[in-house]
Amino acid sequence: MLERSEAHGGTQADGLLRTNGWGIDLNYCDALGQWHDVPEETVRAILAAMDADPTSVAASSNDSLMVICTGQQCELPRPGTVVLETGETITAEKRLPGDLPSGYHQMQLDGADEPVRLIVSSGECWLPDALKTWGWSVQLYAARSQDSWGIGDFADLERLAKWSGTELGAGMIMVNPLSASMPVNPQQASPYYPTSRCFFSPLWIHVEWVPGANSDSVPQLNEIASAGRALNANRLIDRDAVFDLKMRALELLWLQFPGHAGFGRFCHKHGDALHRFAIFCALAEELKSGWHSWPEQYRHPDNSAVAQFANDHLGRVQFHKWLQWLLDVQLARSSSSLPLMQDLPIGVDPDGADAWAWQDVFTDDVSVGAPPDEFNTQGQNWGLPPFVPHKLRAAGYLPFIQTIRAALRNAGGLRIDHVMGLFRLFWIPAGADATHGAYVRHNANEMLAILALESERAKAYIVGEDLGTVEDQAREKLARHRVLSYRLLWFEKEDPETYPLESLAAVTTHDLPTIAGLWTGSDLETQRKLHLRPNEGSTREIHERLEKSAGLDGDAPLDLVISGAYQVLARAPSRILTATLEDAAAVEVRPNMPATQADQHPNWSRALPVTLEELQNSDLPRKIAAALGRSSEAHAAEA
Repeated sequence: MLERSEAHGGTQADGLLRTNGWGIDLNYCDALGQWHDVPEETVRAILAAMDADPTSVAASSNDSLMVICTGQQCELPRPGTVVLETGETITAEKRLPGDLPSGYHQMQLDGADEPVRLIVSSGECWLPDALKTWGWSVQLYAARSQDSWGIGDFADLERLAKWSGTELGAGMIMVNPLSASMPVNPQQASPYYPTSRCFFSPLWIHVEWVPGANSDSVPQLNEIASAGRALNANRLIDRDAVFDLKMRALELLWLQFPGHAGFGRFCHKHGDALHRFAIFCALAEELKSGWHSWPEQYRHPDNSAVAQFANDHLGRVQFHKWLQWLLDVQLARSSSSLPLMQDLPIGVDPDGADAWAWQDVFTDDVSVGAPPDEFNTQGQNWGLPPFVPHKLRAAGYLPFIQTIRAALRNAGGLRIDHVMGLFRLFWIPAGADATHGAYVRHNANEMLAILALESERAKAYIVGEDLGTVEDQAREKLARHRVLSYRLLWFEKEDPETYPLESLAAVTTHDLPTIAGLWTGSDLETQRKLHLRPNEGSTREIHERLEKSAGLDGDAPLDLVISGAYQVLARAPSRILTATLEDAAAVEVRPNMPATQADQHPNWSRALPVTLEELQNSDLPRKIAAALGRSSEAHAAEA
């Protein structure tokens, strides 16, 4: 663990990190190894955003929370009792018992006014020893079939999973974040800017799977479905049109819904969190905006006016709960053929449901991003509000626990975007650019312990996207907690044979060039046209390295280049290998071009140029599968 000092002290030249008592790093080392001092005005702005006590040099300790490893016998200031999750009561004298089960418990010390929230974790994420597999990395919105309503949905995910598992030997599918977007138009295109990370977007619902959709009692459905499938003619996805059509169809089916015991159980299980989310959706529909623009009486979920609104609009609140039940049922069905790796965004829309529900733990006076690096030379501002570390801890980490638990529903694994967020996040004060930010630290030990506990309970492995500027100590700690690392062919200078076993390896990501885009030079040309100041030297180096490692010449045909790249990747001993569907379809344009807006570039909005049916009948996916199938063969041999 890095040491903290209370004062600035030292110089850039000493190469030592300096952090104040509120967890703000007063300097940082960039991707090129250069140290930067954080401006004083940045530190002051961040302290104000934290609601930090100006008379205190550090956040006060929170004695109402204790996070320990299983078997750890901590000394107690006085005797007390531990009430386990099961309701069983255990007496504790001078030390905590060494046989406490993992879980979320309560401890009441003799004479204390408040109980202590006691979190016990093994400290290791679930990871089967025999795990060795491969699968597709999928932008679900782009994976359309002939039956899609202008966007890939859960039926398309089921089709892809069955084909990949049965015919290609895949063992998993990694999918873009499925998180809920705002329930009004315009729909947010980026899956990494959700209104909530705890619930899902109704855009993924396959209407024909909804109870009552195949009956004759809703004759308008045929016309709506035809209009939805007509949207497939345009390769650019019109989310607003899809949303309007699906909501029309779902509202008609809701009117015919006779009730279901499963719906009741779902509402009971998700309780207040689901109820609050549904109220937010109903309010956002009524007021046609995010919560910062609402009348004052609706801006906090605990206000009496919010409860009155929910009572007055009970039917609409129930409708939004029903949508989430449909999504849960359909996701369970589509992930039953092949384990699904969900993707957890680093943050949420500051005007959305989670930010409204947990506004006492978030701050919206800063946003998170990243300092400049060799591929994003201007830095990045993601426009996402961070949790305030001392407020999150004071809340017993409940928002974080609920977020992780939701991301693991119906999942065999979880990719955590920008996993460094468990350690530190780069805070950028409002109005400043990304060169005037600072890193702010969480208690990584406690957050990783919670992550491990939830991973064990869900029986789902965890992958941490640890690309970019990452401290060595962080990677070591992630490895100790059995969080798989991330390795990219584009980034790694060494042969894939040197990648660690405990990793997921891929050629590229949604934010980087596809193989076709790199090889043809079209991705670099696009960056030039968008005035993004691309790192042309690094791009040429990657191209040359691919050419050499795959044994290609400069005029090699594209399908040979793509399959060759995955043959190179297959040398990696990594537990999981992934291939993008964009590469399987030889797509030149990457899903997302960082540092661009919708009016510059249609990020997250291009469907694949072929339908899933056409992809299933093409040769390139099979060549990729043949290259990566070495892991499936190894797994079969071990079994």
